[in-house]
Amino acid sequence: MVRTAFTLIELIFAIVVIAISVLSLPMMSQVTAEGIDNNLVQEAIFGSATKLNEAVTAHWDGSSIEPGMPDSFARVIETGTCESNPLATDYRQMPGHINQPLHRRCLDSNLTAPVGAVAGVTSLDNFAGASAIFMGASSAEGYKDTYTATVVVTRGVTFGSLAGNPNIKRIVSTITNADGPVAALRTYSMNIGEVDYYKRSY
Repeated sequence: MVRTAFTLIELIFAIVVIAISVLSLPMMSQVTAEGIDNNLVQEAIFGSATKLNEAVTAHWDGSSIEPGMPDSFARVIETGTCESNPLATDYRQMPGHINQPLHRRCLDSNLTAPVGAVAGVTSLDNFAGASAIFMGASSAEGYKDTYTATVVVTRGVTFGSLAGNPNIKRIVSTITNADGPVAALRTYSMNIGEVDYYKRSY
């Protein structure tokens, strides 16, 4: 009569394999959870970058539009560098402007200073203090967290060799979670107005 059974060596080998598998399960689960957390952070960064891109497409200042001309192009805000003499050949221009029709111009000298946010005009200042939640916490899955991006707009910042330039705004979107700041994205916007479509190329 022939009997079939595991030998002692085969049994020990099977137990070792099972033990290794059981011990590696928590590690695999931890690696998976960390990967998901990192993906969520990346998604929050992408969301914050989108918020920055949305902000820089807005007008530099709420009063960038000519009074009574809601469909006009955004003009340069007077910060003390625009030519205010109507008899000058470069009237309503600042250094660096091209003295040609349909090129960038400063607003009329009656509007001399930036005013910030204005109702009905989407400007950078409308984004100041804005926050957005990109990931909600999940009690069921545990590894998820809440990431919030808060936008701060500052005018007159130092940019390279330009210290406290009133024609520059810095936009910073800071991503935070329950543990504190995670990342900060920064960009700048300049007070340069728009060029009429006639002079634009695509």
